[in-house]
Amino acid sequence: MLFLLAEWLGFEGALNLVRYQTFRFGAALMTALLLGLVIGPRFINMLRVRQGKGQPIRDDGPQSHLAKRGTPTMGGLMILVSLTLSLLLWMDISNPFVWACLAVTLGFGLIGFIDDYDKVTKNSHAGLSGKVRLLLEFAVAGVASYIIVSQISTSLYVPFFSDVEIPLGPFYYVFAAFVMVGAGNAVNLTDGLDGLAIMPVIIAAGTFALIAYIIGRADFSEYLGIPHVPGAGELVVFCAAIMGGGLAFLWFNAPPAAVFMGDTGSLALGGALGAIAVATHHEVVLAIVGGLFVLEAVSVIIQVFWFKRTGKRIFRMAPIHHHFEQLGWSESKVVIRFWIIAIILALIGLSTLKLR
Repeated sequence: MLFLLAEWLGFEGALNLVRYQTFRFGAALMTALLLGLVIGPRFINMLRVRQGKGQPIRDDGPQSHLAKRGTPTMGGLMILVSLTLSLLLWMDISNPFVWACLAVTLGFGLIGFIDDYDKVTKNSHAGLSGKVRLLLEFAVAGVASYIIVSQISTSLYVPFFSDVEIPLGPFYYVFAAFVMVGAGNAVNLTDGLDGLAIMPVIIAAGTFALIAYIIGRADFSEYLGIPHVPGAGELVVFCAAIMGGGLAFLWFNAPPAAVFMGDTGSLALGGALGAIAVATHHEVVLAIVGGLFVLEAVSVIIQVFWFKRTGKRIFRMAPIHHHFEQLGWSESKVVIRFWIIAIILALIGLSTLKLR
């Protein structure tokens, strides 16, 4: 947006400055951060007044969570507002990748909002049925996949190897949608403790900001032997907005949380990471960088599958962060150790850029 403003006003110096993605990375991050910090208190008060009892807390969950009753949810709205306003201010509005990723973010956010609203109004954990939610998610992801994949090749690139790609052809559109939906739901399952999901999302967004910058540069891509995607570098600004909005939310979500992001935030942010991974041709690397989210999702799948087969549980409780709580770990210990794991996985993911 500032491209047009600077050009219209004839500010050539400002126009040259905003052309740099590195400058707009910092500007978008700080804008989203400041917006989130400013609107945060009013958002939380509004949610507290409108929701009354706040997010329903499961009686069969960890007993320590019962003290969180009355904490408002849908705090993801705060992230989405600050993220979107910052992005519209600093993005190149002609870039299709950014618009596609923003569509996934807001689309998944809307689905999560409907789910949260249903839970709060009915004071129930049920929300939308799983089938309806997945159908809506795949509808949004399908449109975004069409926009993104029409701009890139339909090959799946394998990390740690140079020039190794798996041609998927038309199936790549389906694969891309699965990546977005899978990422959205994996982050959603991780969001069970104060600060647990948002920091790994920030770490993953920072990692993909670097990946997007390199992918968007033909010289860097050629040197590292990774696919070059013209225009993907603009996703640096998108990642920055996620980081800024996420940091502002963490300010209020730090234990004891004043607000939960709810499905509104977790589905949106997970879907955003999935869309960015598809646009940068680093879907496999997302599974590494976001390995914590994968672990959480797999723990639920294993638990459900094994319980239906044998009537017994492998974990004391799933997702796996609750398992460690049941082992006696404090909530803060689980969160901080999972953050450390997220940082390690991000470094491993970045190593794939060079180790080929």
